[in-house]
Amino acid sequence: MLLSKIGYYADFVVYPLLLVPLGSELARQGAPYDFAAWTGACLAGMLGFSLLEYALHRFLLHHVPPFRGMHELHHAHPTALVGTPTIASVALIAVGIFAPAWYLAGLNIACGFTFGIILGYLCYGLVHHAVHRRSAPKGSYMHRVKRRHAQHHHARQAGNFGVTTDCWDRVFGTAVLPAGSPAHPARNS
Repeated sequence: MLLSKIGYYADFVVYPLLLVPLGSELARQGAPYDFAAWTGACLAGMLGFSLLEYALHRFLLHHVPPFRGMHELHHAHPTALVGTPTIASVALIAVGIFAPAWYLAGLNIACGFTFGIILGYLCYGLVHHAVHRRSAPKGSYMHRVKRRHAQHHHARQAGNFGVTTDCWDRVFGTAVLPAGSPAHPARNS
């Protein structure tokens, strides 16, 4: 969906603010606080978000109307302010992640897991924003991410659905390698 500037940049303000209560007082009020369990849940949330990022991008954004159409707009105009309204993503995280985690595992784990999901989402948002709007020194992580994401936008075959990591593209065989790279089939022909 095409967003206003305020709508587009709201994630970069709202999500850091949400991390504060999830990482501090909310995790301690009315429930026994276990830092090790919270940290494990946070790491699980970050890992879970990386898989969610891949799956949503591969399946929802490339195959399911109307999401496919909105994502095609992003492919056609990569620097356009296209995204999910912050209120919608916050509601989905609250209802689809935080509430079930609280019900199933308690407040401490729910806060840690949701913190990890939000941290992953925030990192994704920052990386994807930078990929389309910032330059990166050759050889840096961001340079590699920009090259990989450019392959996603311009390759003939669908792939490179992970933005922050290529882990799941490698696991599920959807990694698209740049022409001339050692593992690229064109190099062997």
